[in-house]
Amino acid sequence: MPNSVTDTELNGTELIKDFVSRLQKKPGVYRMFDEYGNLLYVGKAKNLKNRVSAYTSYNRHPVRIQRMIRATHDMEFVICGSETEALLLEASLIKKLKPRYNILLRDDKSFPYILVRKDHSAAQIKKHRGAKKNKGDYYGPFASVSAVNRTLDTIQRAFRLRNCSDSTYESRTRPCLLYQIKRCSAPCTGEIDPEDYSQLIKDADDFLSGRSVELKKKLQKKMSEASYAQNYEKAAEYRDRIHAITQVIGKDNGINPMTFSEADIFAIHTDSNQSCVQVFFFRAGQNWGNKSYFPRHTLDDESEEVLDAFIAQFYMNKPIPKNIYVNKELPNKFLLQSGLGERAGSKVSIHLPQRGEKKLMVDKALSNAQQALARKVSESASQKALLLELRNTLKLERFPERIEVYDNSHIQGTNAIGAFIVSGQSGFDKKEYRTFNIKDGNMSPGDDYAMMGEVFRRRFTRLVNKPQLNWPDLILIDGGKGQLSVVSNVLKDLGVLDRITLVAIAKGPDRNAGRETFFMNGRDPFTLPPKTPVLYYLQRLRDEAHRFAIGTHRSRRKKQMTSSPLDNIDGVGAMRKKALLSHFGSARAIKSAAFDELVQVEGISIKLAQEIFDYFND
Repeated sequence: MPNSVTDTELNGTELIKDFVSRLQKKPGVYRMFDEYGNLLYVGKAKNLKNRVSAYTSYNRHPVRIQRMIRATHDMEFVICGSETEALLLEASLIKKLKPRYNILLRDDKSFPYILVRKDHSAAQIKKHRGAKKNKGDYYGPFASVSAVNRTLDTIQRAFRLRNCSDSTYESRTRPCLLYQIKRCSAPCTGEIDPEDYSQLIKDADDFLSGRSVELKKKLQKKMSEASYAQNYEKAAEYRDRIHAITQVIGKDNGINPMTFSEADIFAIHTDSNQSCVQVFFFRAGQNWGNKSYFPRHTLDDESEEVLDAFIAQFYMNKPIPKNIYVNKELPNKFLLQSGLGERAGSKVSIHLPQRGEKKLMVDKALSNAQQALARKVSESASQKALLLELRNTLKLERFPERIEVYDNSHIQGTNAIGAFIVSGQSGFDKKEYRTFNIKDGNMSPGDDYAMMGEVFRRRFTRLVNKPQLNWPDLILIDGGKGQLSVVSNVLKDLGVLDRITLVAIAKGPDRNAGRETFFMNGRDPFTLPPKTPVLYYLQRLRDEAHRFAIGTHRSRRKKQMTSSPLDNIDGVGAMRKKALLSHFGSARAIKSAAFDELVQVEGISIKLAQEIFDYFND
C-alpha cells in the first residue's frame, strides 16, 4: 500500500534518513519528489530499506545522483508482493510519469497491425492501429506502416482479398479496378463463390501465421492438378500466388530467419553520450520491419542498464514474443524474463547469441543502430549550429531549446482551428504538437486576431497553472504586427510576457517566400537576407505549423461533411441508419417524417421510432 511522509523541515540526505528509519525490508517501488511536487525518480528494490539507505551515502554517488538527492523533498513507497511485481510497476510508472532522472523510452507510438475482419460475410483485410475492438484476427506488430503496406501488397497479389469498406462493398454493382488488375476477387458482385473466398481467407491466415512453406506446397499441388486438367487459366492463377509468396519467404535474401520464427531483436549502440536501440521484429518466420529508438539517459548510465530499462518499458503495451535476442548481458535478465513471462502468460527467454544465424541477426541490428546514431549525431550538430545562428540573428538572451510556432486555419470562420508545433535541437517534436478547437461563440467569423488571442490565453493559462510543464524559449507567430500585438496583450495580462520572446512572421509582397518581414517587441520591423540558412529554417518552421493546422482543419471539416444527425440517436447503428436512409432517401426526409412513417421501416421498433421522432421534433 502507498506510504508517504513529508517533513517540510527536511530535504536531501536528512529526509531520506528519516524515511529509512521507518521502511520495511520488503520488495517495492519508491518515488522521489522535489519541492514543487515534480517527480524526480522512480526506482524498484528487492529490499526497500537497504536500497533507499544507499542514498544516505551522499559522497559515494556521481554528481547527477547527488543533485537528485539534494532536490528530494518528499518520497512515496509502494510495497509489492515480489521483486517481479516491483519491476512491472516501476516500468509502468516510468512510462506513464516520465521522471526526470530515469532512463526514458521516447517515441513510443503504438505499432500497426494487419486486421482480417470476420464480422462480415466477405472478410475484409486492412491496416489497424489502436485498440483491438473489431472482431477478427490481428497480425503483428509491424515496425512501420510501410512494412504493413508491403505485406498487404503481397497478400492482395497472392490471395486477392477485399480491402474496401462495408458501405463501398454494399454499393458495388460491378467489379472495381482492383479486380481488373487481379488484386481482388470481387466477392461484392459475386465473381467468386463464398466458399472459394473463405478458402482464400484461410490461405491468407496460413501465410500470416507462419505456415507459408506448407501453403506453397499445397498451391503447387493445385497448380499441377489444374494444368493436368488443362485449366490453364486456373493454373496461371496458382502460379502467380506461388510467385508472390516465394518473394516473401525466400531464405536466400538474408532477411528472413531459418532457425526461429518469432522473436524480437534488440541491439544498443552508444556514442557521443547518446544511445540508439535498434529493434527488429520477426513474426511467422518473416521480417516485419525494424525501428530505431533514442532513449533519454545520463552520462553515467551504462549501455547494459539503458537496454535493460528500455526493454522493461517497451513491452508495457505490446505483445511479447517467446524469444528476445540482445547484444548486451542485461543486469536484470532473469527478473525481466520472469516479469515479461508473467505479463505474456507464457515463458519468455532472453538470449545473448554467441554464434550462428541469431548472432548474425543481432550484428545486423547493431550495424543499423550504429548508422542511425551516426546520422542523428550529425543532424543534431547541424541543428545546434543553426539554432546558435538563430539566437544571434534574433538577439535572444538564451539558447532556444524549445521553439513553438502558432497558426490558425478556417474557411470563413467555420471549423476554426488553432495549432502549434514544437521544434528544438532534435528537430520537430511531433508528440508535442497540439490543436485547439476555437470555442468563443461571440467572435466574428474569420477574426484571426481573436482566434490567436483565444489560443494563447488557453495555452498559457495552463502553463501558469502547471509550472512543471515545458515552457517555450521562443514563439513564432504566423502573422504580422496585429497578431503580435494581440498575443503580447494576452501574455501581459497573464503576467508572463517578460518570460518569452515573441516573433511574428508576415508574408512578403504577393506572399513571396524569401521576402518575409519580422516583428518583435521593442525592435523595428526587419527582413533577413535571402537564401540564408536562418531564413530557410524560419520558413520551414512556419510551413510546418501551417501544414499541421490546415491538415487538422481539413480532417474536422471532412468529418463534419460525412456526419449524420442520426449518429447522435441512441439505438441507431449502422444497419438501422442504412435502413432509414434506404426507406426515406435522405436525412432531411427522415427529419420531416411522421411517427407512423418511421414505424414502417424494417428494424425500427415503436419505442425507437418515438425516440427518432422526438429527437427531430423536440
